Amino acid sequence: MLCNICGSEAVKSFLTSDQKTYWSCSCCGGKFLDKDFLLNSNDEKERYLEHNNEINDPEYRSFLSKLVIPLKEKILPSSKGLDFGCGHGPALADMLKKDGFEVLLYDPFFYPDTNVLSQQYDFITCTETAEHFYDPFKEFNTLNNLLKPGGWLGIMTCFLTTDDMFENWYYRRDPTHVTFYAEKTFQVIASQRNWICEVQSKDIALLQKIK
Repeated sequence: MLCNICGSEAVKSFLTSDQKTYWSCSCCGGKFLDKDFLLNSNDEKERYLEHNNEINDPEYRSFLSKLVIPLKEKILPSSKGLDFGCGHGPALADMLKKDGFEVLLYDPFFYPDTNVLSQQYDFITCTETAEHFYDPFKEFNTLNNLLKPGGWLGIMTCFLTTDDMFENWYYRRDPTHVTFYAEKTFQVIASQRNWICEVQSKDIALLQKIK
């Protein structure tokens, strides 16, 4: 068994709860659901359709601003970006477009145009998406290839807390949430790809691809 986040062998069985098994990696500090318990694509999509992520919802836009505000400090007005895993209500892309940025959309279920994956971008946003990655090591390599040198990747996901809180953690109970990250996890992800990692606030990681 290898860690599906960092590829390390330093993995052990961490928890069995709700008849599901979770693994923990001592190298990157991440946790992930055993592959035998992953949802199929139809069930996964149905769950996403239950999310109330309306583009014009002021509370949702306020929530997303926790990433938008620090990211805008890193990028130029002429920057072109990709909202990776934008979901069926791409509010974050809409917010950035209204600020004058060009933003393309990709989501395997709702915006599945893979042509956008043949370009490179000045910035990529990935909000409430990384926890859904079935193969995060591969996904972060994809994101690395999509970023221009010097480009920024903005991640928003709820960071892990203490081990004793994991079983009852609301974030774990969403059946589409299968990969969980600590601040240390993003530092390892960054070091493996020659990125710079900045964690300015809880649940927000800004990663820059070094030129």
